[in-house]
Amino acid sequence: MSVLPPRVTSDPLRLSLVLVAAVTVLSGVVQLVAPGLVLGLLSADSTTTTRHLFATVGMFMAVVGGLLAHALVTAAPPPYLLQWAGAQKFCAFALVGVGVARGLFGPSALLVAVFDLATAVLCWLMWRRLVHRGRAPRAAGAGV
Repeated sequence: MSVLPPRVTSDPLRLSLVLVAAVTVLSGVVQLVAPGLVLGLLSADSTTTTRHLFATVGMFMAVVGGLLAHALVTAAPPPYLLQWAGAQKFCAFALVGVGVARGLFGPSALLVAVFDLATAVLCWLMWRRLVHRGRAPRAAGAGV
């Protein structure tokens, strides 16, 4: 028996996004409570300032991941939520990539960036599906 409703378990896209959201919550919480460990794994400088800022980012990751998971288990997630979650993931991809290019993170951080980019694409696909399903069929000649 699954803790997830059938509308999630029977839909590969929705299920994938719920799993990604759960990973985002988990990694955000780890980053929140152990920012120095995560910075070390990314080959980044670990100072009091960077650990504090990284913990703050972790808190936002946990919140956005939780919001995404919560929305996706409901019957009708709002499409705008997928847009914003996708935008957050795309921006994370871009900023981590810039961080690697500037030497702030090691090359292993590119795995995180690619994961965020893939998640942004999944969010876009789900957003597109939700918007398409939400459109009422137009009558012939309507709006003319």
